[in-house]
Order: sequence, then C-alpha cells, then structure tokens
Amino acid sequence: MNKRLFGATALAVWAFSLGCNTPSQDMKTSDYVTKASALPTPPDAAQKPHTTDIHDLQLQDEYFWMRLSDAQKEASEPDAQTAEVVAYLEAENGYKEEVMAPTKTLQTKLYNEIVGRIKKDDESVPVLDKGYWYYSRYEEGKEYPYTCRKKGTMEAEEEVMLDQPALAEGHSYFAVGGRSVSPDNNLLIYGVDTVSRRQYTLYVKDLRTGELFEDRIPETTGGATWANDNKTLFYTKKDPMTLRSFQVYKHVLGTDVSEDVLVFEEKDETFSCGIGKTKSEKYLVIGTSTTVSTEWWYLDANTPNGEWKVIQKRERDLEYDISHYGDHFYIVTNRDAKNFKLVKTPVNATGYDNWEDVLPHRDDVLLEGIDIFNDYLVVQERQEGLNRIRIKRWDGSADVYIPFNDPAYTAYVGANPDFNTDRLRYSYASMTTPNSVLEYTFTTGDIETLKQQEVLGGEFDPANYVSERMMVEARDGVKVPVSIVYRKGLERNGQNPLLLYAYGSYGYSMDASFSVA
Repeated sequence: MNKRLFGATALAVWAFSLGCNTPSQDMKTSDYVTKASALPTPPDAAQKPHTTDIHDLQLQDEYFWMRLSDAQKEASEPDAQTAEVVAYLEAENGYKEEVMAPTKTLQTKLYNEIVGRIKKDDESVPVLDKGYWYYSRYEEGKEYPYTCRKKGTMEAEEEVMLDQPALAEGHSYFAVGGRSVSPDNNLLIYGVDTVSRRQYTLYVKDLRTGELFEDRIPETTGGATWANDNKTLFYTKKDPMTLRSFQVYKHVLGTDVSEDVLVFEEKDETFSCGIGKTKSEKYLVIGTSTTVSTEWWYLDANTPNGEWKVIQKRERDLEYDISHYGDHFYIVTNRDAKNFKLVKTPVNATGYDNWEDVLPHRDDVLLEGIDIFNDYLVVQERQEGLNRIRIKRWDGSADVYIPFNDPAYTAYVGANPDFNTDRLRYSYASMTTPNSVLEYTFTTGDIETLKQQEVLGGEFDPANYVSERMMVEARDGVKVPVSIVYRKGLERNGQNPLLLYAYGSYGYSMDASFSVA
C-alpha cells in the first residue's frame, strides 16, 4: 500500500540543539577546507555519442560508455571498455583523495568515533515461527552476520542456516536477499548478489543435511515464496536492463530452470510486481503496483498448479492492500477514502462492489496498515504525523492504543508470524530513546522491553536530554510538525547552534528517531 499523508503532515522537521559550547579556539576553517585556488584539476570524462531508442524517443547519452554489463563486471580479465571505465573511476578517486587530504585527521577521528559506538558482537531478537526461534548474530571482526535458528527453545542447540562470512569469501561484493523456509521447516531458499546489481541468484539448501540443491535461478529480486507442498516455489524476475520486477515464475525443485512456468507478466512498464503469501498461509498472492494504482491476484497455496484470480482489477487512483482471515479478505484501500479505510470481502466475491466497511474513513487519521491475529486486529495509523498502534479484539470487547512516553517518536509493528500468539512484537525509538524491540501482551496490556540498542563510546543518560514536539505554521497556512531535542538545562535564548533537518516529499513523514552516531 502506498502510504500517503494528509495536509498537516506533508513536511516533517527535526531539530537538534547543539548546546552553547563554542568550537575550540585552535580549530580553524582552513584546517578542514581546501581553498578553491589550491584545488587540483578534476578528471575530464570522455564524451562519446550514443543514442538509445525507447518509447518512440531518441535519447542522447554521451556517457553511456561507462555502463558495464554484468558479464563485464564478473569477468576475470577486463576488456578494453572495462579498463577505460576503471581508469576513469580511479582518476576520480585520486582526485577525491587529493581534495580531501587536508581532512585526513578529521576523517579518522570521525570514523573512529562512529565505529566506536557500534556493538561488534550483536544479535537480533529471536522470532518464533512454526516451532523454531529465528535470529541473526554478528561476531566481532566479521562483516556479515550468521543466520541461525533453534528448535523449540533458545536453550536448544544452534543451527547455522547461513554462514554469511564464509559465503562472502572471495567476493569483492556480497549481499543476501530474501530468505524463506519451507512450510515443513526443512528447506531454505535464499538469494545472493555478488555484483552489486540487485539481481540475485536463488539457491535452495536442505537444512537437514546442509547440502545445496542443484537448482540455480538467476536474475531474481532475491526472494521466493513456497507453496504448501514444500516443493513448488514462486519467484519474481527482473528486467536485466531496467531492473523492473516484471515476471513471476513457478519452479518445481529438481527441474531445470528452463522448464519454469511464467504465471504472471506485468507488461505495463510503469508497474512492478512481486509474489508473497498471506499470514494465514492459505493463499499465494501476486501484487503489482505503480504510484497511484494497485492490483492483487490470489491462488490457493495448496494447489500451486491452479488458476490465479484477481481481487480487483486495477484502476487509476485505486490503491489497496490485502490480508486474509477466515472466509474474508481484509483490504486497506483508498477507494472513497483519501486517508484509507479497512474493508472486508468474501474470498469468493472479491470485487469492490462486495467490499464492506470495517474501519470507516477518518479525515484526521491516516490508516497505514494492519496485522491480523486469531483474536485481535492490530492497526497501524497516523494522526498529526505521529504513529499510533491500535489493538482491537474481533469480538469488540477491547479497543485500545499502545501508550508511548515521548512527545515525538517512531513506532511500528514488527515481525509477528505466529497467528495464534497473545503478544505483539513492535519497535520503538525517540530522539532520547535508543532503538528498542518490545512486546505488548494483548490480554493484560503489559509491555516488556526485549532489547534496547546499546550506546557505546561514552555514557548516555536519556534523563540528561529534553525532547519536544510542536506545530509550526508555514507560509501557506499548513501546520508542520517540528521535533526538537536538546540537553537539559540549556538556556533557550536564541543564540545556540542548531542542526536542522527537514523533508517533505512523496507524502511521507520523517519520524523522530535515535542514532548512536
């Protein structure tokens, strides 16, 4: 779902008061800034005529020669074009090094300060899914994490699903895309990019033996979705030139990729598509969208060879997102609702003529998304630019909001794969509260902090700082939320230095957050 904002939150501003300390008297601008007269001559990139024919247009691009193919990037020996591109990049790097040379000491100081605040041997909060606790962990000195799980309890023996430090060896670039475990918990499919092109090759690993299947699926978005038979998977391919996600294929383990079946192709170049699965695991879903339009298709996950059906055909300015619960699809949509609303429709009658309001539209509240549990509906919404998490019991006996302590903050629902759990995992941070993972118990309202980011490299006490939020009227009369943080005791006399950050594009709010740097 494209999350839009209503008028008052089209722009968000953060302000960080730097206090009243003045810079060191021995720190001079000339110590860090190279005078213009002393700058070296920058490298001059060659211009070579090139014409691209696209959309009945001829585009002139004199720098097209710098574009290398994936094959050129991966070749053991560079061809003439690659050598020329690399030579130019090295010249640019050399120019940068020469220009920045006077700041070497400052660069080192800043780098060491930032790195010194990062925990080197960190671990994510485990998530329970189908009897296994999943998590990732970093070891000091390793650039990539280990992807792990434990069966039943965190006291069980650790199973390393992906040894990313080992997989990354020998590659100048390495990234793992999506990871998906089969419904029977035995197989793992994951994507790897070693080119930095955001095109991933999919691999399938038998978690019982550690062996890889021979299946290799190139040029994908990096993830895949399992059907319920534990042998059929669906993945999205990217256009090799534009990197647009435009095709969904079906693959059966043990078969050649050339035999994969194209089940969906997005021919409108303004749309991109992807494949997923409902939380109920009842349906496979294909979503395709552009900035102002969405379309969803669905298929029973127990019948991967069946016929895909459309929820509601695309229309300009119609956006919607789907979830499944019981005999209905629950749909967050902007149909007759600029701030979105929640509707439901029977699984056998999904067109919008059958949509029935569950949460009506509100002029002052933006509905951003939902998460569905067996007994509860969790609603992610926004009012006056602030996140809110609403908890509604399906039988109507409860309708509450999770309380937050700070005037300006960010809060969002996290990973909650267990449909029957009595707890909600969510994340929270503010300008004075480090990034935290918490759990809310539906039945009692109790909140437990599972993890809070450590602030290294010095003592940090949130009690030493003050966070505020105010509404400032812009010249056009729109009220803009401003979040500000400063050290307690600061004399607010208008003379203090201020770091100001503002953003107001694409209809997104910039939530107040915490940074260890």
